[in-house]
Amino acid sequence: MTHILVATDAWHPQVNGVVRTLTMMAEAAKGFGVDVSFLTPQSFRTFAMPSYPDLRLALPSPWKIAELIDAAKPDSIHIATEGPIGLLVRRYCRKRGLPFTTSFHTRFPEYVSARSPIPESWVWRVLRAFHRPSQAVMAATPALAAELRMRGFRNVVLWSRGVDTSLFHPRDIDLCLPTPVFLSVGRVAVEKNLEAFLDLDLPGTKLVVGDGPARAALERKYPDAVFLGARHGEELAEIYAAADIFVFPSKTDTFGLVLLEALASGLPVAAFPVTGPRDVIGSAPVGVLNDDLHKACLDALHIPRETCIEFAAAHTWQASARVFVDHAQNVGSADADGDAVEFVAEDPHFAA
Repeated sequence: MTHILVATDAWHPQVNGVVRTLTMMAEAAKGFGVDVSFLTPQSFRTFAMPSYPDLRLALPSPWKIAELIDAAKPDSIHIATEGPIGLLVRRYCRKRGLPFTTSFHTRFPEYVSARSPIPESWVWRVLRAFHRPSQAVMAATPALAAELRMRGFRNVVLWSRGVDTSLFHPRDIDLCLPTPVFLSVGRVAVEKNLEAFLDLDLPGTKLVVGDGPARAALERKYPDAVFLGARHGEELAEIYAAADIFVFPSKTDTFGLVLLEALASGLPVAAFPVTGPRDVIGSAPVGVLNDDLHKACLDALHIPRETCIEFAAAHTWQASARVFVDHAQNVGSADADGDAVEFVAEDPHFAA
């Protein structure tokens, strides 16, 4: 059986698109004889990320990283995140001349600039340097892939996402809330732009599912909205099915798995016309993308739920996993020059 080792700084108990993507992909890959295992923060001491205590970063050591990879004996190595684990696995591969692939999940430049005075351009330079030796930089959408190429990233390829329609599907659920119910699901943090949704004057109920550092402040500021906190599995699927419209106010997501989960549940989407919603939905009649989010929400009420369900059925995790495996296995020899610890110096675009 082919064995792919995925190094990731994002892992359970975190609830986000990276963790869901990796776990669903690995499960689907088993169906065609590929074993995907993970090198995660669970093997190391961790500390709370500054300004985001719910997220914990690993404190790995080079010798422990090497020990774990040597014990795994993988056929291919994929680095999913640019954190401490990703950095040291990158270093391991570079020192040994081993090829590896990477993926671009998170728009860190926008996230960092929303929380600190660090310019986005600086973060892009670091990310470009990190991914430079990768044999394939996997991006979730055509628009993101094109942007990465424009920013100087090399070897960019597409790796789309899927949805579990056995879990997310229509069902008869009543939340006993005034209708229509406008639902938003995801991390409750500043970069998700939730206030653009919560500021809207909409009929019915504005419902937020998820947790994060901004939740307490938003609950105080918007007492008319309903905040349910984090929900998972069947409970989350029932909430999707009970809502009427899925509102996605984020302007920074690279994909947005919640979009497919909502569509599979029969919810039309209302969102801004940005990367993520624009690529997932495109011109399909399953959502309304408009710079006027209020108008998008109301116009989406006229979209048939059946159209959304049919659209989501074409996006499977099996297809997503096959693409991932093909990219991970289709690698050549690595350029072993340089050291990952000093990876910024490898990037000709980086300047102090």
